[in-house]
Amino acid sequence: MRHPERRLLISVDMERYSRRSNVQQYEAQRHFRELLHEAADAVGLDRVAWMTQQAGDGELAIVPRDVSESRVIGRFVPELNRRLRHHNSSRLPAARIRLRVAVHQGLVHLDGANGFPGNAVVFVCRLCDAEPVKKALAAFPDAGVALVVSTEIFRDVVTEYPEEMRPERFVRIEVAHPDKEFREDAWLCVVDEDINGAAIQVVPPPIEQGSGQTAERPTDHGGIRTGDIRVEGQNAIGQGATAIGSVGRDANFGTGRGDPR
Repeated sequence: MRHPERRLLISVDMERYSRRSNVQQYEAQRHFRELLHEAADAVGLDRVAWMTQQAGDGELAIVPRDVSESRVIGRFVPELNRRLRHHNSSRLPAARIRLRVAVHQGLVHLDGANGFPGNAVVFVCRLCDAEPVKKALAAFPDAGVALVVSTEIFRDVVTEYPEEMRPERFVRIEVAHPDKEFREDAWLCVVDEDINGAAIQVVPPPIEQGSGQTAERPTDHGGIRTGDIRVEGQNAIGQGATAIGSVGRDANFGTGRGDPR
């Protein structure tokens, strides 16, 4: 076993893949690979050098060490979004390709017997499969990419290159997979969309005891948190309540806790 290497990790997943027919899945896979390669070529990235672990509806990519993180997030992801929007503009909804893209960095073993072992790999896949990311992409039917990045990537890359990455378009979310004992903060945007002003249902997690929070936070059965979320218009507080309104930068688009309706 070789020592693990610190690499940039990208997890990509197609929206609503399992709802497609066999032929639609076949075509979606073909266009998926073509669009990824074309977007990479357009911004000077060599996808052939990326180590990938394929799945029918997506992939996990390990990026070479000499590839700039800012180029991946600031140029490749927007170019991929642009090409997806163009691709989808002439297709029926069932044939469109929309992607969730997660970016993280960490130690990974490149010589695994059946994939790439490493907690960083698990982490980036959890981000990509997060319910808040799915909800955000669904809220913008014309979008091509919902991008979620780890706190480290947001701090070290996104905020350092604001002219390319528009950090003001990101909102902080909590990614929770209770069945996997996973709960972490991350940062989310829908590329070329402003999700800060979107009316989105919010179901925050329960308050931690002794956290010093001044905001009111709900039980697992629903409600709203008023400290991190600004709600305009009608709202309700109580068991099973739902808040719909204008969401600020510190937001939570549902965490798998409670009823997100």
